[in-house]
Amino acid sequence: MHLVWLKRDLRLDDHGPFAEAGRLCAAGGSVLAVYAYEPSVWSAPDADASHLAFVDESLDELERALDAIGGRLVRRLGEVVDVFAELHAGEPIESVLAHAETGNAVTYARDRAVSRWCRARGIPLREWAQNGVMRPNPGRDGWARRWEAFMRQERHQAPRALVSPCARTVPDAERGLSQALGLGADTREARRQRGGSPNAAACLDDFLRVRGRDYQRTMGSPVLAWDTCSRLSPHLAWGTIGVRRAWQGAQRRLRQLDAAEIPADDLRAWRGSVRSFASRLSWHCHFMQKLEDEPAIEVRCMLPSAEGLRSGLDPAIAAARLAAWQAGRTGYPMVDACMRALVATGWINFRMRAMLVSFASNHLWLDWRGFAPWLARQFLDYEPGIHYPQVQMQSGTTGINTLRIYSPRKQVEDHDPAGTFIRAWVPELARVPDEFIAEPAGMPELLQQMVGCRVGSEPGCDYPEPVVEHASAYKLARGRHFALRATPEARAEARAVYLKHGSRKRSAGRRGS
Repeated sequence: MHLVWLKRDLRLDDHGPFAEAGRLCAAGGSVLAVYAYEPSVWSAPDADASHLAFVDESLDELERALDAIGGRLVRRLGEVVDVFAELHAGEPIESVLAHAETGNAVTYARDRAVSRWCRARGIPLREWAQNGVMRPNPGRDGWARRWEAFMRQERHQAPRALVSPCARTVPDAERGLSQALGLGADTREARRQRGGSPNAAACLDDFLRVRGRDYQRTMGSPVLAWDTCSRLSPHLAWGTIGVRRAWQGAQRRLRQLDAAEIPADDLRAWRGSVRSFASRLSWHCHFMQKLEDEPAIEVRCMLPSAEGLRSGLDPAIAAARLAAWQAGRTGYPMVDACMRALVATGWINFRMRAMLVSFASNHLWLDWRGFAPWLARQFLDYEPGIHYPQVQMQSGTTGINTLRIYSPRKQVEDHDPAGTFIRAWVPELARVPDEFIAEPAGMPELLQQMVGCRVGSEPGCDYPEPVVEHASAYKLARGRHFALRATPEARAEARAVYLKHGSRKRSAGRRGS
């Protein structure tokens, strides 16, 4: 009996372990697919009930696909080493087939424990790459070229037939585990995306053929991005579709566009958007590679000198600011609308994610470690390898990225000047005139009474006044960041960070300079 160990790879297409399982079954072997609901993983501070619900939906679809070709999926509650030991006692395991995974510290420790368990019993553990992240990484020089070579490789074909072990050796599957794992109810169930490979394939096709024309132009807009962005990120995060399939789909669409007879404006828009999408798939893996190469990024600043940057803030003040940010009650309408939309649906577009993190880190001066796990629970598409490097990037603790401190007012002016998005998610501002929608605290008292929105910190107020003043917070954060970056110690550390993690991809002009 060979096991296909499922983690964040809940599909049949372009799945190296399942492709090998098909070959083993054709040679007379049997294969069992196993997913373990691990208490250590699901009780971690970055796990959420919506994640589990998405996984369950994806496993349901995968189970149906496996049943159709003679395979079987077993779901068990327990640490994966214990699940494997139980299966091994019933019928000896010949090998374990799995994808390499770039996860958090909990799954990294779990992977090492499985490796030790297999090695102690002489059971081969074979791992495949699934998304362009390299293990081991030869280095950042040439990384983009190697990544594209991987994307161009032929995808693994789904097996046409599988043979599973006798039913008597297979434990019953578990269901309804959210309460058992301490996660509670899925509060986003009504508004979040649904899991499963069929949904992933439909999402990709719809984006490349229907929704994605204006992606390049509108991806920054919280009003338009819900439809014009690919919305593929939860499926990539939980592996219901592979990055390589998405990239190859984009290349195929570009070839179709070259042969199509469509208006020049449409052709130009489509080409730009599809190319931009393909480049972001590379970006996706580029950031995951950082955590793969340096797991400590989850808990330590990439720039060591930044460790004490945000020390000194009174704990009570920090707690109050964090609570206001989490509740969408900061007094900055764009920040609050984005947070409320994210908490309700599990998704917000990238620019607004960056603004949320930057606001927490630079306006509120909160240490990123204090809010990063909570924020991970809000993202249905939580991918540790992207989440932690990005949180650090927006917090200014990498040493190599441009410092971005977003003006909440400018984000309204640029992306929601009519207040459409803000009014949808912050209904207490529904009657606030456009000229005050970015800063309701500026409304005269009489106007506040007329529109039914009293702004202030007193009990009974409809909307809070700003938790911090933008100009002074901006000046303070910028000054502290640049003072740190100017030190010889930080400069030397930043150079080391760049050599290990920095992108080497440059335009032809810059390569020649």
